[in-house]
Amino acid sequence: MKTYTILFCIIVIMHFMTLINTTLLDGEWHGVILWVSSILFLVAVFFHATEYRARKNRNSNSK
Repeated sequence: MKTYTILFCIIVIMHFMTLINTTLLDGEWHGVILWVSSILFLVAVFFHATEYRARKNRNSNSK
């Protein structure tokens, strides 16, 4: 999968969690949703950093 596809999927999951929490659950699970969203954000940052470093290494090796 491409990087932007994975990052877009993570953002969609985060938004749907927030939407479901506010509309169906009346915000009762706010702490859990915030915690899970933070974990997903850190996963996305780690994935992006890994891909960025790999691309930077590929470009520097090709010169």
